[in-house]
Amino acid sequence: MEHPQALINQAQYKCDPSVFGDMVGPASYSLVSQEMGRGVFSFCMCPGGIIAPASTTEGELVVNGWSPSKRDNPYANSGMVVAVDEKDFAKYGFTGPLAAMHFQQMVEQKAWQAGGGKLKAPAQRMTDFVNRKRSASLPECSYLPGVTSTLLQEVLPVEVYQSLSKGFITFGKKMKGYFTDEAIVTATESRTSSPVRIPRDNETLQHTQIKGLYPCAEGAGYAGGIISAAMDGERVALQIATL
Repeated sequence: MEHPQALINQAQYKCDPSVFGDMVGPASYSLVSQEMGRGVFSFCMCPGGIIAPASTTEGELVVNGWSPSKRDNPYANSGMVVAVDEKDFAKYGFTGPLAAMHFQQMVEQKAWQAGGGKLKAPAQRMTDFVNRKRSASLPECSYLPGVTSTLLQEVLPVEVYQSLSKGFITFGKKMKGYFTDEAIVTATESRTSSPVRIPRDNETLQHTQIKGLYPCAEGAGYAGGIISAAMDGERVALQIATL
């Protein structure tokens, strides 16, 4: 999800943050709701940010957001996450230890096809996304490979699309001005957490079969962000120190 940074500044500060001098920077936000029994929340919000391609395989599209150190880009973006679990994977025929990975792969392949290739991202205006309407035009966007107007309900799993649509409306009520046709939804940020978990013993934190191997943090499936990854790494380090 990307908005003009000025719109987020107005929503959060009620004025241009430059009036505060160097005391504050561009505004950020954190939004969360429960929709249709699922958590919907903003993830890794990037004030003054940029949406960048993050694909690792031909024929699959992944986007991600980041902020330059000065946070001086005219856009504000954030990942928008809907919780999914094994029951969702099974609906699409994916079971077993790698079910979540295959589910993720399915969505990334659909995003690639909808974007038209060459790393172009399928996109919709926020209001059109909720109204199931193909956008006649798209707002300016920081994603340099370019965006393609499409129907994202044909890219995202139905459960994700429905919960996200309701979440956007809820966020608009919590934060005045957030729900707007000036915002653009690009697909898909599908790697907010690892789709697999490497097994480890609950007490020793070592791999259940390989002594001396300590799976931890985000890549191993034990965290879902910078802070939780750091906490899990600290937990493992403390465990190793007691040996």
